[in-house]
Amino acid sequence: MITFIICLALLITAYFTYGRFLEKICGVTQDANVPSKTMYDGVDYIPMPRWKTFLIQLLNIAGLGPIFGAILGATYGPVAFIWITLGGIFMGAMHDFIAGVISLHHNGASLPEIIGRYLGITTKQVMRVFAVVMMIMVGAVFMLGPAGILASMTGWSKEVWLYIVLIYYILATLLPIDKIIGNIYPIFGIALICMALGILYVLFAGDYTIPNLTSLSNFKTDAANFPIIPTMFITIACGAISGFHATQSPMMARCLTNRKESRSVFYGAMISESIIALIWAAAAMAFFKGYNGIEDSLKGLNIALAEHQNDASWAVNTITKTTLGKLGALLALLGVVAAPITSGDTAFRSSRLIVADFLKIGQKSILNRLYICVPMFAIGYIITLLNYDILWRYFAWANQTLAVFTLWSITVYMYIRCNRVMNGRPYWLICALPAIFMTFICTDFLFTSKQMIGFSRQLGTLLSAIATTIITIVVAIKMRADYKKQFLIQKL
Repeated sequence: MITFIICLALLITAYFTYGRFLEKICGVTQDANVPSKTMYDGVDYIPMPRWKTFLIQLLNIAGLGPIFGAILGATYGPVAFIWITLGGIFMGAMHDFIAGVISLHHNGASLPEIIGRYLGITTKQVMRVFAVVMMIMVGAVFMLGPAGILASMTGWSKEVWLYIVLIYYILATLLPIDKIIGNIYPIFGIALICMALGILYVLFAGDYTIPNLTSLSNFKTDAANFPIIPTMFITIACGAISGFHATQSPMMARCLTNRKESRSVFYGAMISESIIALIWAAAAMAFFKGYNGIEDSLKGLNIALAEHQNDASWAVNTITKTTLGKLGALLALLGVVAAPITSGDTAFRSSRLIVADFLKIGQKSILNRLYICVPMFAIGYIITLLNYDILWRYFAWANQTLAVFTLWSITVYMYIRCNRVMNGRPYWLICALPAIFMTFICTDFLFTSKQMIGFSRQLGTLLSAIATTIITIVVAIKMRADYKKQFLIQKL
């Protein structure tokens, strides 16, 4: 229990300390000159109150990630607490915050445009395609999952529910952000928080023992095939760091009423997600003591998930119904149906904004939005008809790889800013070190995972170290060259 309490306290404290530090070095001031006012279009650029943008951002970046990912990550044991806490504070929240601030500086620019400014035109073109494909995949899978669950509950066919979800997605993607997303998301955001707080109360009030961190042991039953490095860092994304988040930040960057809201909306939403992930990881580690007569809660968790095909939704249903009764059943339904739907519609909306940005198509006209959305939703629907389980298997790695690109982009941004504005103080290292770490994790997973290339552990790790070194040197050379040439510096 003490490990959990310390990690929870660190996350809360970080918002008021490290968050303020990042705010200071990024030069965030009480400036009302924000895209929602200078670029107002009544569709995507619309001022909204801070409490609403915070809850929308939280639900945008969360969905099922801090619940399902945390439960699956809990199978590694208490070491997951450390990754969620340190990753959330120094990587994920920093990543989301500075990406949001950069977007604010560039009129709410979408992620590929930001990456292109700081990593070059070739990288921008690759990321435009990569990000759009990834967003459509997210949208498609979050049509199928909820449709299947609703079909099993109501007796209506899966196809009928698929069409209903698709119609909702179309409306949420096309209509002004304050119409559906602005009104519904805050409600679901509050529900997500309440569900986590309910589980937290149960952990303290009930007869549960949360394991403490006594070693960095891997508690997975098949630990040899799923090593902590790199697999745990890929499994737990939302709650620690997730590339998907940086695709969502520009949406809220277009809705802030002043720049000082950045810390609460970007850094604060990510810290909140880390707290939610920490609570669910703790619940998973503590709940399964006594499962089928097994007295070790971590062993019980691993066996229970293995018996249910690693279905985290089963674990959510079991935990909430047992601990929170009828309310738990309602919240579980919300978690496995509403949360993925709200992630899916913002994925499609982000895709529309990305395409609009690189084609330079204004979005004030409904026809312009339709030009982009019709083919996008057609592709998304076609994907739902395919057997793409193998393709989806690579999503977790692709998501963390997107975070790597974002981290290197903000490293270049901070290097230029620190050299121009802060007398060369090496504050850019707060971005560079996480970028190097995540580059190694993603390349190591690429080389060593059995679902990827599958080299031996020794060879894969060596290749990962070499690849990470080369990438770091290339970016370092680019940083110096860009600074010397004053490359695309705009109001840093």
